[in-house]
Amino acid sequence: MPDQPTAFIPSQHAAPYDGMAPFPSRGQPRGTAGGRARASVTAAIVAVPFGGLAAAMWLAWGHGLSLTDILLAVTFYLITGLGVTVGFHRLLTHRAFTARRPLRIALAIAGSMTFQGDVIGWVAIHRRHHAFADRPGDPHSPYRYGTGLTAQLRGLADAHAGWLLRDDPTSPARYAPDMVADPVMRAVSAAFPALCAASLALPAAAGWLIGGTWQAALAAMLWAGLARIALLQHVTWSVNSLCHLIGTRPYTTRRYDRATNFWPLALLSLGESWHNGHHSDPACARHGVGAREVDVSAVVIRVFERLGWATAVHWPSPARLAARRRPTGSRSPSPSQRHAEPARPQLAGPAPLTAADPIR
Repeated sequence: MPDQPTAFIPSQHAAPYDGMAPFPSRGQPRGTAGGRARASVTAAIVAVPFGGLAAAMWLAWGHGLSLTDILLAVTFYLITGLGVTVGFHRLLTHRAFTARRPLRIALAIAGSMTFQGDVIGWVAIHRRHHAFADRPGDPHSPYRYGTGLTAQLRGLADAHAGWLLRDDPTSPARYAPDMVADPVMRAVSAAFPALCAASLALPAAAGWLIGGTWQAALAAMLWAGLARIALLQHVTWSVNSLCHLIGTRPYTTRRYDRATNFWPLALLSLGESWHNGHHSDPACARHGVGAREVDVSAVVIRVFERLGWATAVHWPSPARLAARRRPTGSRSPSPSQRHAEPARPQLAGPAPLTAADPIR
């Protein structure tokens, strides 16, 4: 494999971060031609599905939306969305459970059909996010520009989608060596462009088989293909942005980590918006740990477990939850206060991961 770009690891001798100031920019790598090319491809991946959504809405104006298109869109949303939430995130990034090989591969393929990047790159970026949550080094934090109102609005936009266009590569060799060492995951990662094409072709084929016309195929491709991808992208990115800024923090997290639970996104995100619970216990298979916290992804993992397809599932422990729960009625600590878990060296990069390391 070609050498992977080196991730930005802030200097240990840089000015300490206090949780309030903008992230220091000194030491950031200069832009490269390769980085600009990646940003251009990323911009297309973001813009094309959104353009498809606009086209679908224009074509449906005055004609309505057929039941077939709705059912196909929901079906592909669930299959590919669970590929990200259950596969990319809880299985491959955090190892919240062990999956039988066919299921592991199927989830990696399904997640790759969301236009959110190849599986190895996705895992590496997300592990880096957890290593530096809301601190310098975090690839997508709404606190990048500070904590004032204008800075927060700018940071919110950056954490949602702006970070995708920044030339700030994350090294898979450092953050996802287990994935790099897996030949099947390398093959799925290399097949990302083809899987993106399949993510549009399969809905179109289903629409043609059901409706029997090219108009039906086009409508299915727009709604169950491009519109579905656009919605999934922005739901995922909303977890990166909104779920670090708006919501509740019932559980303790690491220093400066301001992940929140944001209930309005719970269903659309398939349980991912219970983000405070997740950041408090990243390797847990269930993010919505409260009685009323709907977590579709955890339900699916439970089904896999009962079928024997998933083992060694890390379910919430009452004792662990009690230890991490903030006292009732207490306010979330300020960004500069310590949380329950000790902080890592504030500006030092993490040691390379190995297959035996827990993924935080």
